[in-house]
Amino acid sequence: MISTAIRLARVGSASELAAAVLMGLGYPCVMLAALVPNLWFFAAAGAVTYVADWYLHQKNSYLINRLNKIRAGLPIRFLLRQLLLVLLLAREGLAEQPVFYAAVACFLLFYGLQAPQGALATLIRLRRTMPVVTRNIDLHAVRIPDAPPRALLSRSAEKMLHLDIPAMAGVIIAAGTGADIVGYAGVAATLLLGLLYTAALVPYLRRKRRVPGAGAVLKAVGTWLREYQPTVALYFSGSDDSAYQVNMWLETMEQVDGRPLIIMRERGLVNKLNPTSVPILCVPGGQHLMAMDLSSVRVCLYAANVGKNIHMLRVPTMKHVFIGHGDSDKLASVNPFSKVYDEVWTAGKAGRDRYALADVGVRDDDIVEVGRPQLAPITGWTGTPKNPVPTILYAPTWEGWDNNPGNTSLLLAGENIMRRLLNAPRPVRVIYKPHPFTGLVNKKAKAVDERLQKMVAAANAERAADPRWAEEAAAAQGRQSQARAELTRIEARLAALTRPGRKGGDEAEESRVALADPQRLAEIKRLRAEWNDAYWRSFGWWEHKVVTGTEPKLYDCFNEADGMVSDISSVVSDFIASGKPYAVTDSAALGAEEFTRQNTAVRAAVILTNSAAELDELLAAVADPAADPLARNRRLLKRYLLGPDEPTSMERFNAAVRALAAKAEARNTGVAQRLAGRPIGELGEEADGAGAEPPAAALDTVDEKGADKENGAEPTLAH
Repeated sequence: MISTAIRLARVGSASELAAAVLMGLGYPCVMLAALVPNLWFFAAAGAVTYVADWYLHQKNSYLINRLNKIRAGLPIRFLLRQLLLVLLLAREGLAEQPVFYAAVACFLLFYGLQAPQGALATLIRLRRTMPVVTRNIDLHAVRIPDAPPRALLSRSAEKMLHLDIPAMAGVIIAAGTGADIVGYAGVAATLLLGLLYTAALVPYLRRKRRVPGAGAVLKAVGTWLREYQPTVALYFSGSDDSAYQVNMWLETMEQVDGRPLIIMRERGLVNKLNPTSVPILCVPGGQHLMAMDLSSVRVCLYAANVGKNIHMLRVPTMKHVFIGHGDSDKLASVNPFSKVYDEVWTAGKAGRDRYALADVGVRDDDIVEVGRPQLAPITGWTGTPKNPVPTILYAPTWEGWDNNPGNTSLLLAGENIMRRLLNAPRPVRVIYKPHPFTGLVNKKAKAVDERLQKMVAAANAERAADPRWAEEAAAAQGRQSQARAELTRIEARLAALTRPGRKGGDEAEESRVALADPQRLAEIKRLRAEWNDAYWRSFGWWEHKVVTGTEPKLYDCFNEADGMVSDISSVVSDFIASGKPYAVTDSAALGAEEFTRQNTAVRAAVILTNSAAELDELLAAVADPAADPLARNRRLLKRYLLGPDEPTSMERFNAAVRALAAKAEARNTGVAQRLAGRPIGELGEEADGAGAEPPAAALDTVDEKGADKENGAEPTLAH
């Protein structure tokens, strides 16, 4: 029942739900206490509302946002509490007393102070917001001062409002005890603290505390671009949850031939990127991006199909390539939007055939097979489980934007799969890793995900009480404690290394200090490997595990598992690189023959119905190579999906970059020669003549800002 209430209220935990209930009941109680009147009941109920409100804000509760939407935001709630205190004083017969007038005057003056305090805080934030956010880019030409103390600007409005507590407490005590001096002291404290808070913000408006204007910052970026001369760019725009789509390409960009650059469009995504040596330039404003000199870039790579891609696609001097963020049989992998790119790079021949079958306008000549450079960390199958108990990874995908029943196994098969794995006659360990977007479209999927996590927890509790595992647990206790201590140490060090600059710095300050440090990056890489090793040692090889968040990574789970159950997605294609047995769920109940015909990646899979009855075949193949009839099929399918092992994927990727860069160079040279050979008089006559058609080369340089305005809002083309 509690879990249902949590889901309906859209809160994250039982404590958050309790705080919401207390706040919901607290305000009516405050009103009742003011009307009765009952001074101490008012004080107790008011204290509950303060604490509950504060807790929900600390948790960034969804309910707080909903209250703002219905005009019951934080300032209104504080004002209501203060007005009810005034009502309480009147009901107590204190309307003619000096403390009553002091309270009213205090609240009026206090609200008057909130306007300049809020204006100053907002102005400081605006003055420190640069038109770009950078990493590994030297902006020494721009003087960027340290950010104001975090205590001043973080939740500044909330902090200002809470300064009414001395006045509220003092007036209540004065009304209850007759000690008016306490009320006056509380009123004075509230007003003084409000004045001090406002005054503390003023120095940060001085010129030397402000970030230079947009013009100076963009000029410094332009200077850096001219000096660095980037040749290969990875362009990305996406939602707050999509940073993984860039992170998967970071190591590839570090190894790419040429001078790489990552161009992003959303500020909030920059801090979600993993540490890298590649320069990162985030340009939120389309007009700023289109005004930048990116003429040295010859190849631009796109990891997602989104509307903002148009701001880069309009540049004719570079070649544009769709590389995506996964290679699968989903319809999104053959998005018709892909035909706007000069080339589409796929992992293997399967991707080429996929576009041919879809017939969405992508020419076969424009498809290049480059493999999947990201799969290098995946270790191959040895033929036997790495632990006494085999490990099965269940990694379902999410429900997708269209919520098609065939997208995810969670809704129709998830509980059956988990139940059969947890209750397998020959014990296995389950690693459950749901997709980060689970429940984004269909809340039922999120509910199933929660039930699966509870099933895993219950199964672990049963194993902990089972004598078969108790001896193993006792023997491993010391090693696990040591591993957990290592995790704590490594995490503390990683936190210090991965956050550039001092604690409390804002994005402007971090842009100043976040420069590539090879030694720091090497240490981060080493520590991440140590963290991954310690993580898997921190619990028993027989213990089930739910893995959420960014760590451990999906490929780390691949390496820990001996087999996998998943859905049609790039997860399956990537797992095939390991050569390990796997199963895929036919959630739409197409039937094995039709399911295999439509989805290349299942040609070497155990195909599951929604009952998951076929799981025994997978478990047998994992336990005994002799019971694995699909091993040869997996080897053949791996080459078809991901390309040959030699040359390496990174070598093929770089060869494709060089070849396309040469095409861009040839195009630019040809355009320059044609323009140079055109008689000036002829160009002038065309400009003056009515209906004259401009040369094709000239069309490439037309400013498209007007076209952008005509197009209006940019639709997102989800991949």
